[in-house]
Amino acid sequence: MKSSARRELLRIRDEIPYETRMEKDSLIRLGLFILPEFISARIVLLYASFRSEVETMSIIRASLKIWKRVVLPKVDIETHRLQLYEIKDPDELAPGFMGIPEPLQIKERNMQLNNVDLAVIPGAGFDYSGSRIGYGGGYYDILLAGRKKEMPIIAIAYEEQLIDKIPSEKHDVRVDIIVTDERVIRI
Repeated sequence: MKSSARRELLRIRDEIPYETRMEKDSLIRLGLFILPEFISARIVLLYASFRSEVETMSIIRASLKIWKRVVLPKVDIETHRLQLYEIKDPDELAPGFMGIPEPLQIKERNMQLNNVDLAVIPGAGFDYSGSRIGYGGGYYDILLAGRKKEMPIIAIAYEEQLIDKIPSEKHDVRVDIIVTDERVIRI
């Protein structure tokens, strides 16, 4: 059920014309940046966008310019977990797992999730109760299940990525806020 929903949501997202996505990206970025939770966060977990995801490089650059500490995930294939690393510049990213841009593995910049104030996570689709369909690896569910402090979990998505109901399981981590190109949904 999840895999067919994932395929359909990715197909819909992929079919959004590039120019339309660029306009939507700008609206989503603005929606994220005016959230009180984002404004007050000092250390933010972001991700490097891939394929037709909401474009995040401009979010990363702008976050660094306003003196936020930016943390990005790197896939550890052996442990099937995400390792977090602070970046100082988007040029520090290199193609990693599945070609997704990832931070360099600099030991001194390794960051624990519980140091992060806010997490912005990707997904194929979301519903109005905060359930999420990821890409099938469970990486973010594993990462976020280990948090020991409260932090807002935010999804950035195109309005087309919202559906009424996503089948969820006990271990699935829900998002608290969804920022789309049309609105902010607080769960």
